[in-house]
Amino acid sequence: FQYLKRFDQGCDLDTFCYEALLVEGSPAECLQLFLLHCGVMDPSWAELRNFTWFLNIQLRDCEASVFCNPDFVQDTLKGF
Repeated sequence: FQYLKRFDQGCDLDTFCYEALLVEGSPAECLQLFLLHCGVMDPSWAELRNFTWFLNIQLRDCEASVFCNPDFVQDTLKGF
């Protein structure tokens, strides 16, 4: 949710890191963003769960990768 919210606001996600204990928005806002970005017109709960699970894994791996660390790559991969 933190990434999707900032993505919709046009924020630079290259320098953003997930904050585990930070609660943002309401459950309704969270569901609305998931519905907007999941890519399925009328998703089931299972499809929403799979979307959030996959997105979470990808973002976690991205944050852990040295190649996505802005301090390491500096501006060589801007927007990657």
